[in-house]
Amino acid sequence: MPEPSTLLVFAHRDEASAFADVPHVVTGVGKVNAAVALAAELSERPAERVVVLGTAGVVSDGPERPSLDAVYQITGVVQHDFSLPSPELRPGGEAILPPESTAVIATGDVFVQSDAQRAAIAGLGASLVDMEAYAYASVCARFGAALQIFKVPSDFADSSTTDEEWDTIVFRKSEQLREFWDERLA
Repeated sequence: MPEPSTLLVFAHRDEASAFADVPHVVTGVGKVNAAVALAAELSERPAERVVVLGTAGVVSDGPERPSLDAVYQITGVVQHDFSLPSPELRPGGEAILPPESTAVIATGDVFVQSDAQRAAIAGLGASLVDMEAYAYASVCARFGAALQIFKVPSDFADSSTTDEEWDTIVFRKSEQLREFWDERLA
């Protein structure tokens, strides 16, 4: 039986910097870019499975707080910047990591950098935050593609990380994602 067709997706080109030798798509940052680019790709080249690799900010505190040194599989996605009720989406791809290495992520079109934002987002039940996961989950559900999202935390989504620092951190995180890809997904 042939392997299912897989589409590897990143939001930002720097997240994909360690994957030059692996076919992939870069959608662009934010929900609109993510949705439009992924939908266009799946319309032209249907895939049975979509694997998203990328970075995320940590919004939760306490003993269950995600580590900056681990990769997490996303098991639930919520929106944090949408005022109307929207359902929590659950990526339909196979869970390959143990429960302690899974997380709920909140998606919004803002680079979260304050304790007030972090607390509000954590209050939605999320431990991580990004700018694309909800769009990917929505598009994959509509196209009937199994979705697996894996995120490596890059920062604590507070004022200690600037946009410029993220630009430096992201290359190290891409290497971390490549190691995970080679060990668990390739």
